[in-house]
Amino acid sequence: MAVGTHMSRLEDTRRLYALLDQLETASGGKRHLNDLGTASRWPRRGVYFFFEPGEHRSGSGDGPRLVRIGTHALGSGARSTLHQRLRQHAGRSGGASGNHRGSIFRLLVGEALIARGDCAACASWGVKGDIGKAAAALTANRQDLASSEGPVEAAVSTWLARLPFLRLAIDDEPGPDSLRGYIERNTIALTSCHSWETIDPPSSAWLGHFSGRSRVRQSGLWNQRHVEDTYEPAFLDVLQSLIERV
Repeated sequence: MAVGTHMSRLEDTRRLYALLDQLETASGGKRHLNDLGTASRWPRRGVYFFFEPGEHRSGSGDGPRLVRIGTHALGSGARSTLHQRLRQHAGRSGGASGNHRGSIFRLLVGEALIARGDCAACASWGVKGDIGKAAAALTANRQDLASSEGPVEAAVSTWLARLPFLRLAIDDEPGPDSLRGYIERNTIALTSCHSWETIDPPSSAWLGHFSGRSRVRQSGLWNQRHVEDTYEPAFLDVLQSLIERV
């Protein structure tokens, strides 16, 4: 483990949250998915940091615990904006519906809501990349699948609307050397409980315990990628310099 000791990781975790407190102050506070507004009010590209009601830090200090970190448009030539990506997470029509096949965040939350019994079983949830292909794979009527998925999509939109998040503008070009990707993967690796001694474990009531994905359950994050990675402590210096420009 390149970071050396539990104590150094603890100190880095505390520093991360202190920086996010600075970002919250500098950016005017946390936002919610049901109040994204128009794209003109948003930076073109960036990183987002989600928190969750009921999830608190217990080892690194007081305050809310990060539950998902993400960005967008990392592939070379990708054109999606930060606002568009958050819209995909939020759902359509003011949160009344959505498309979990366009948002892994929605897919993971929906799986957990179904497993916990908050929603009826939905055999097509997460099947294939679009509902037409799912209908063909399951030999089912597309409209029937849409009808069965609709209540789950609505429940996911309602659940996600509760989550406050911070955004950090980083308007770099898509590609393997993206600064946004660097911040995303290192923040995930630092806050993940997957492979390291746990600093801020999820609460016993965390919905993610019902996830069918072991990386979600073990990391305490609604993330699957980078939860087993080793973080680079120097990323905190980069993050600090970015936040100081806000």
